[in-house]
Amino acid sequence: MTTSSSRVAEPRRAAVVAVAGSVALVLSIAVAVTLGSADLAVTDVARSVLVHLGLPLRPLPPLHDGIVWQLRMPRVLLAVLVGAGLAVCGAVLQALTGNPLADPYLLGISSGASTGAVAVLVLGVGAGAGAFALSGGAFLGSLIAFATVLALAGRSLVSSTRVVLAGVAASQLFGAVTSLIVITSADADATRSVTFWLLGSLAAADWTTVLTCAAVVAAVLAACWSAALALDAFAFGQEAAAALGVPPARTQLLLFTATALAAAALVAASGAIGFVGLVVPHAARFLVGAGHRRLLPVCALLGGVFLLWADTAARSVFAPQDVPVGVVTAVVGVPVFAVILRRRRTGS
Repeated sequence: MTTSSSRVAEPRRAAVVAVAGSVALVLSIAVAVTLGSADLAVTDVARSVLVHLGLPLRPLPPLHDGIVWQLRMPRVLLAVLVGAGLAVCGAVLQALTGNPLADPYLLGISSGASTGAVAVLVLGVGAGAGAFALSGGAFLGSLIAFATVLALAGRSLVSSTRVVLAGVAASQLFGAVTSLIVITSADADATRSVTFWLLGSLAAADWTTVLTCAAVVAAVLAACWSAALALDAFAFGQEAAAALGVPPARTQLLLFTATALAAAALVAASGAIGFVGLVVPHAARFLVGAGHRRLLPVCALLGGVFLLWADTAARSVFAPQDVPVGVVTAVVGVPVFAVILRRRRTGS
C-alpha cells in the first residue's frame, strides 16, 4: 500500500514542482531584468516587452527601452536557455553512463570549444566571419573534440567506461593544445580575453544567440524526453535495458550525439560554464524522483532558474565589474560536488 501510494504521489509532486518552477522562472526573469546599474521597475520591463510584441502602449524612454530590450532581456533569456540545456544534458549523460558525477563536458566538449575559441581570439583563425567567428570557432572545436571521442571509443561506444575515458583523454589533449596556443602566441590582452571566456560569460548575449539557443534547447529536450523510457531502462544497466527491448549501442550513440551537439552550441554561446549539468539533475531527482519523463522538464526549469540567478549575481554583486558566471557556479557547485562524493562513499 505504501509503495502504491508513493507511486501515485510522485506524479502529483512532479506537477506541483513543475508549476512552482514555472512560476519561479517567470518571476525570476521579470525581477532579474530590473537589477543593474540603472533602476527599473517590473512594470517598466513588462511595458517594454509588450510594446515590442506589438501592443499599443506608451513606450519607455529610448535609453530605458534599450537597456531592457537590447541588453538585459537577451542576457537573462540566454542564461535561462543555457542553464536549462546544460541541466538536461547532464541528466541524460548521468543516465547513459551510470555515473552521477557526469556532466555535459564529459565528452571533451568544453575543452574542444576552448581550443576553437582560443584559435579565433589568439591566432585570428576565421576572423573574417566577424561577430560569428568566436562562437563558430568554439562550435567547430566542440565537434572536433566529440569526433575524437568517437574515434577513441570506437566500436565500444556501448561501454560507458570507455566513453568516459575517451572523454577524459580528449579533454586533456585539447586542454594542452589550448595552453600551447596561449603560451606561445597570446599577448596580455588576448590572454585576459581567453581567461574570461574560459570561465563563462553571457555578456555578449543578443537576440540572434537567444533564438539559436532556444531552438537547440527545444530540440534536445524533445529528443531526450521522447527517449525517457530508454533512459529509465539504463538505470538498471545496459544488459537489463537490452532485455527490455532497448538497443543500447544505437540509443547511446543517438543520445550522446544529441547532447554533444547541444552542449557544443551552448558552450559556443556562453563559454565554459561548469557544474550546472552536474548539480541541477541531483536537485531535480531529489524533488521528483528518477523517472525521466518527470525529471527532464524539471531539470530544464531548475537549470534555467539557477543559471539566471548565478549570472544576475555575477553582474550585480560586484558591479560595475562583470564577473564571469562560471566563477559563481563553481562557488556553488564545488560544495555540492563534495556532498555527492561523500554520499557515494558512505552509500547513503
